[in-house]
Amino acid sequence: MSAEHVFETLPLPSPTSYPHRIAVIGDLGLTSNSSTTVDHLIQNDPSLILMVGDLTYANQYLTTGGKAASCYSCAFPDAPIRETYQPRWDGWGRFMEPLTSRVPMMVIEGNHEIEPQVAGITFKSYLTRFAVPSEESGSNSNFYYSFNAGGVHFIMLGAYVDYNSTGAQYAWLKEDLHKLDRTVTPWLAAAWHPPWYNSYSSHYQEFECMRQEMEALLYQYGVDIVFSGHVHAYERMNRVYNYTLDACGPVYITVGDGGNIEQVDVDHADDPGKCPSAGENLPEFGGVCHLNFTSGPAKGKFCWSKQPEWSAYRESSFGHGILEVVNSTYALWTWHRNQDNYKEDSRGDHIYIVRQPELCFDTPPAKQRGQQTNETAATSAKWMQAFSLFIMAIIVTRSL
Repeated sequence: MSAEHVFETLPLPSPTSYPHRIAVIGDLGLTSNSSTTVDHLIQNDPSLILMVGDLTYANQYLTTGGKAASCYSCAFPDAPIRETYQPRWDGWGRFMEPLTSRVPMMVIEGNHEIEPQVAGITFKSYLTRFAVPSEESGSNSNFYYSFNAGGVHFIMLGAYVDYNSTGAQYAWLKEDLHKLDRTVTPWLAAAWHPPWYNSYSSHYQEFECMRQEMEALLYQYGVDIVFSGHVHAYERMNRVYNYTLDACGPVYITVGDGGNIEQVDVDHADDPGKCPSAGENLPEFGGVCHLNFTSGPAKGKFCWSKQPEWSAYRESSFGHGILEVVNSTYALWTWHRNQDNYKEDSRGDHIYIVRQPELCFDTPPAKQRGQQTNETAATSAKWMQAFSLFIMAIIVTRSL
């Protein structure tokens, strides 16, 4: 029998109560770099772990001999099935036990969790090994769900299941956002595996179709922060919407730098000769919607010729992120490099993310906006009623 373990559950939804520290990790794997990431993370003492996909890389452990394959289908075109090596999953579970035995961990699937098997079976390990609040959040699918952590509402989306606006996931997302009360959970964060905004050559514009289907809905409801992995590097964006700087857009953050066997990505799409062709970076699920930019410095081009203005900070290092929500307005985001593990108070990137919903009241719902709109409407109605009574009083006086 295992030892008994105890962990503290997440705080109840409240605009004044937040997890102490939220750790965000992507593309972790099980390597010496992964060990450094987890050791460093333990030092930062998180109260919640957000794992944004590609957990173990068990799907290619045997076939590749434990080595990287930047393009799996290219390296092994005749492989009839991709393995799902359960001892690797077991080993990863034991590796994570010092954290997950005392800190809640919420996960979302990545492409390395697909693990296609005979008879069309996919995601078997992911679906069997992790329990997520899908039914509680009304999605009825472990591929997408939502949960609250104090005053933060998290939306976990699936990039490897139907994300089209006519599908079940989109319908669930719309309903989940519609029910949201921002006076109770002011912060709205989202997470999925492949990033929509990415200036690295690797996976450049790979999930552009998903962005075109879902971005407007997330923008409409005022998502504050988006976390993704997939690209094995760190990148933080300025607030952006439809590739245009926008104070009402989310802050997108890529943390696919957990420490996996595929090493870090170092080439940027804007580096000379590093812009991928339109035939590269094809998604493992969904269509291809690569596009040339229609405005700005990259107008008419597939890639920028310099770091895009929506890309604020990028670095090719392994590490992890920590989100500390201070109150309903301020949250401190810090990214910690593995190489700074033994330095005191080390941070590779840090920024206060500030919510300013008053700037975006002209964008629709989420009950905070809807409520304030309703309050305004109620005030207007009362004023109109009083004004009408005043006019009626004048008319009555004149008729007398």
